[in-house]
Amino acid sequence: MSRDQSLIMAIDNGTQSVRALLFDTRGNLVGKGKQDIEPYFSEQPGWAEQHPEYFWESLGKACDLLWQNCTAQPSQVAGVTVTTQRGTVINLDGNGNPLRPAIIWLDQRHASVDGPVPGPWGWLFRLTRLEPTVDRFREKTQANWIAQNQPDVWSQTRHFLLLSGYLNYRLTGRFRDSTGSQVGYIPFDYKRHRWAGKHDFKWQTMPVRPDMLPELVPPGERIGDLTTEAAAHLGLPEALPVIAAASDKACEILGSGGLGPDIGCMSYGTTATINTTSARYVEPVRMMPPYPSALPGHYSTEVMIYRGFWMVSWFKREFGLREQRLAEQKGIEPEALFDELVRAVPPGSMGLMLQPYWSPGVRQPGPEAKGSIIGFGDVHTRSHIYRAILEGLAYALREGKERIEKRSGIPIRRLRVAGGGSQSDAAMQLTADVFGLPAERPHTYETSGLGAAIDAAVGLGLHPDFETAVNAMTRVGDVFHPQEESRKLYERLYREVYLKMYPQLQPLYRKIRDITGYPK
Repeated sequence: MSRDQSLIMAIDNGTQSVRALLFDTRGNLVGKGKQDIEPYFSEQPGWAEQHPEYFWESLGKACDLLWQNCTAQPSQVAGVTVTTQRGTVINLDGNGNPLRPAIIWLDQRHASVDGPVPGPWGWLFRLTRLEPTVDRFREKTQANWIAQNQPDVWSQTRHFLLLSGYLNYRLTGRFRDSTGSQVGYIPFDYKRHRWAGKHDFKWQTMPVRPDMLPELVPPGERIGDLTTEAAAHLGLPEALPVIAAASDKACEILGSGGLGPDIGCMSYGTTATINTTSARYVEPVRMMPPYPSALPGHYSTEVMIYRGFWMVSWFKREFGLREQRLAEQKGIEPEALFDELVRAVPPGSMGLMLQPYWSPGVRQPGPEAKGSIIGFGDVHTRSHIYRAILEGLAYALREGKERIEKRSGIPIRRLRVAGGGSQSDAAMQLTADVFGLPAERPHTYETSGLGAAIDAAVGLGLHPDFETAVNAMTRVGDVFHPQEESRKLYERLYREVYLKMYPQLQPLYRKIRDITGYPK
């Protein structure tokens, strides 16, 4: 088979769906199977769990849909690669069987913190006033909660994996994963892209042992080969190579063509992010590391809005029933009607301002943070609230852009916007206006799958290097230019109102937490 005829299967296991995607060497999506999934179930308030086998079964269904709906042949596939949601952890026993449901990244449970970190690290954190940040890390480390509350499960745990590591194991039978997928509360060295050294403080903050963790390989390297069982599950020939990719956000950046620090890659997904790719280790927020890039040896300087476009889903669920029913009657996508809500409201939402901290942070925002909407008047409707959500997210991501620029010393001159929210023309135009920069939409919506396919294309030798692969497989689609009148309005609202909201509301958020105990 010639290089031009070769296809790559990219498996994209997100929060809302599992997708089996076929890309050619020019970055064209030639086949897609999408299986919607239940993101999680909750046995207790704030818990978010899902059975690992459910993800594997859903992948099989996605592949069945793929082969039913495309003309490509399995024999054309040269290799397989995996990208997944970040921070979801799975406990396996010595036989590779799950011991409990996966803890999903949206989970809100907290482990107990009993005293300072042992040894000299504890004194250092106290001296540098980082003890609250480290304690927050300890509270949110899923391994700590499991060891404290389910000690029988932890005692049987032989392998502690992220979702990417679990899927790579099911595909190859090997406990190997990509360095580019290691994002979570795990003992990973984000500067050197390897497991933490034996003297690293992370080993003092969690019960994870080195022998529980998978072997790591960089993006573009071979994880292993498809087993007979996995090949049948995916409808592919056995022994195909499985190539390391990276986390979904990292792959989105690569799939958007973001190879350098001057391109701001924004993800309008369940979590909203702004990222650049850097060859230097640059912490966009002090003591918050840049995540591993899908480009080997590079870093993703990320600022994240944890609930992001989850807020849009929240609005649709709580206030958008009319549009959803009307869309069903008309046989159209509800998003088209929600765009009409945005266009019905002028820029600035007639003074309604939203701060999108629907979930607390670690440092910026801090653990006391809450969301807020100010400026209500009798003119405001749910349409104004919806537009204010989109504007608030854009303001927060612009603040992230300026923080990255300050820390890196390199201005961001171009914006690439991917993720589900990028399919809204109204959201794209609003983004261009708030940032005062053209907002570019990549040629395909499936940028995380495309980024994984780029990793695989280089690993399989279908392209000689990453620069060649990105140039061949990515391109810009629609471009939205700032409208000057709107840009000026947003500039004043951002500088004179939005940037002052959190500092002024922060003391009140702390009082709310002290009085109500929420957020914990």
